[in-house]
This record gives sequence, structure tokens and C-alpha cells, in this order.
Amino acid sequence: MNIKRYIIVVATLASMGGINQIASADVNQLVEGCFGCHGKDGVSPYPEIPTIAGFSAYYLTESMAIYKDEDRPCADTEYQQGKDKGSKSNMCEIAKELSETEIEEIAEFFAAKPFVRAKQTFDADKAAKGKKIHKTSCKKCHEDGGSSPDDDAGILAGQWMPYLRETFKEYAAETRAQPKKMKQKMDKLDETEVESLIHYYGSLQ
Repeated sequence: MNIKRYIIVVATLASMGGINQIASADVNQLVEGCFGCHGKDGVSPYPEIPTIAGFSAYYLTESMAIYKDEDRPCADTEYQQGKDKGSKSNMCEIAKELSETEIEEIAEFFAAKPFVRAKQTFDADKAAKGKKIHKTSCKKCHEDGGSSPDDDAGILAGQWMPYLRETFKEYAAETRAQPKKMKQKMDKLDETEVESLIHYYGSLQ
């Protein structure tokens, strides 16, 4: 290879490596803010806040777009750790501050992390009833007990029960949108059946 061309190729590759390192550093700075509520690498130690590690990038990106449009409840939440600990923000405000590229980078970061199921107390009888309800009403869109990220529907298995409980309340109040087919299923369930579903997902540890 011509020495001049060789130098150009090496310089180009070095430059690309530098760009990738910068991009990686930028992503780390972006997700650090997420750790304040969702825990390190998106594994939440806080029952009211969901673990987002392992969710599909598509689901995370779509969720952020919904928050940007304020089409989902955005209650103020206090940062539990990190440099912003003690201050408050909400997902709508956070989403609006991020560009589409930043949202995609954040989504890819958390999608690559393993989902860690929460260790929590559950009622075995309710969980058994919930398992049957899941099989008849939820399995089609939430495979493997709601554990598959490939469904692009989040992860239910092992998710924090207090968070799930609040989410189901939002569905019931119609302050949080849900797919038409899901709403048809949910409208047929009473509060006891919904609670059984929550205990089933909480039992998958």
C-alpha cells in the first residue's frame, strides 16, 4: 500500500475510534441522570419506580415520545440518588429536553442491560389466580409470563408490584392510553382480578 494512503487510512480509523469514544462518553452522561430514579443501569431498587433495563429499544423510544407529547401521567418524582438527589422532575419534562438521537442512544443503552427481577412479597393464592388470568387475557401480547422484551410491550414478570398497581389504576382511569385490544380485555377484569395479575407478575422472581 502507498505510504501516504496508509497514513490517511490509519488517521481515519483513529478518528472514527475517537468519535465512538466521545459518543460513548456522551451516552454515559445522559443515562447517569436516569440512574437517579431508575437505579444503576436501569435496575430500580425503588418499588414505586420501574426497572427499565432489558426493555426493547423500540418500547423505550416510543414511551419517551409519549411522554414528550404529555400523553401519559407525569407526576413529579424525587431523585433518589446521584448529583440531583432530593430535587424533583417528571418524565414529560425530561423527555422534552432530549433530542430524538439522544432518546435513541438512551434506549439502546438500557435495552442492552439485563432485566433484574425484583425480590418482593406476594400472595401465592392470588398469584395462582393471576397466572390463569394472564393465560386467558394477556399471554398473546405478553409472552413467557410477560418476560419477553421482543413483545415491545415492556417487561411485567418480576416488575415492582407497587409500580404495576399504579399503572393499572391509570389504565382504569383512562389517563394512560392502552391498545384497543388490551382495553377490551382490561375492561372485563374487576379490581380483584387485576390485583391477582399484579401478584402473579410479582411472584416471578
